Amino acid sequence: MFERDLFSSDHEVFRDSVRKFVADKIVPFHEQWEKDGKIDREAWLQAGEHGLLCATIPEEYGGPSADFLFSAVVLEELARVGASGPGFSLHSDIVAPYLLHYASEELKLKWLPKMVTGEAIGAIAMTDPSGGSDLANMKTKAVRDGDEYVISGQKVFISNGQLADFIIVACKTNPDAGAKGVDLIIVEADRKGFKRGRNLEKVGWKAQDTSELFFDEVRVPVSNLVGEEGKGFIQLMEQLPQERLLQAIRCSATIEAALEWTLDYVRERQAFGKPIGAFQNTRFKLAEIKSQAVMMRIFVDHCMAKHVEGKLGANDAAMAKMLSTEMMCDLLDKCLQMFGGYGYMWEYPIARAWADGRQSRLAGGTGEIMREIIGRELVGRG
Repeated sequence: MFERDLFSSDHEVFRDSVRKFVADKIVPFHEQWEKDGKIDREAWLQAGEHGLLCATIPEEYGGPSADFLFSAVVLEELARVGASGPGFSLHSDIVAPYLLHYASEELKLKWLPKMVTGEAIGAIAMTDPSGGSDLANMKTKAVRDGDEYVISGQKVFISNGQLADFIIVACKTNPDAGAKGVDLIIVEADRKGFKRGRNLEKVGWKAQDTSELFFDEVRVPVSNLVGEEGKGFIQLMEQLPQERLLQAIRCSATIEAALEWTLDYVRERQAFGKPIGAFQNTRFKLAEIKSQAVMMRIFVDHCMAKHVEGKLGANDAAMAKMLSTEMMCDLLDKCLQMFGGYGYMWEYPIARAWADGRQSRLAGGTGEIMREIIGRELVGRG
């Protein structure tokens, strides 16, 4: 695309290793995983063995103590080949940070080393069926009973839901306290009263296991609380900028990959005696896609650099998430159009990317929520 000075030579050596791993261990099996609705657990263990999981986790918990850009490399390389199935980024860069930043030493030592190796798969359950982005008004509750919490409720759209060995569950410990009554509590998958619902059938992301989860008076020790009681909502708000940046990174890499697929196609495909890339309309569309892809990449790389410095604000993350997801969906549609009828065939990566891409405008907060965050900063709450 163009020269990127964000990544060091160490990052690029790692990228070469990740690219080979993805080519050997992910791409050949992804089509079958799409049919199965989940990836093999063996792929998680292989990813751990090759250093693809939990890049930022410190050595004391079994991790490599690397910077966030190593996580970005993994995400970009999976996006480059349209591998939406592996929930490595959710596990490594969303679930693990909650443990690292807020959990007790006991919980860190129990889960983080196994997350690094892929022996334990993590998930986070925020969304209630009736709640969506309104996390402060969730219905799932945790009632204190002596040295235990009793958790009851339901969660939906939970990635890694079928495979997870533990789930960080957002629930209400004080129903009358609004956001201050929200907490994050670990529920192990073998707890009595916990049940996985169906593996949800989605428009895209077919190899990613996404589930309903049910909690019927699930008892867990109070020590499973992540951080201090009453701080769960704050913890969620502190970690959401990284989650939104992850969406932007994936989108930017997907746009770039889609452009390459499209260029290959229009150079080969003939119409009216010449490659369709020779038509002015095709060249104009490609020029627009290239220009927007470069602008998006520059902003996303800027946000990554700020994040590595610990200076990425909620507003910049919201803008990156909103713009990248909407731009990706628009550009994927334009790319697909240039494939003609073949673009609508599932065997073509552009079709998969087009179907997968729509999810990005919903996950991590909708575009409407992003606009609200940005607008509040500009003019206040009103």
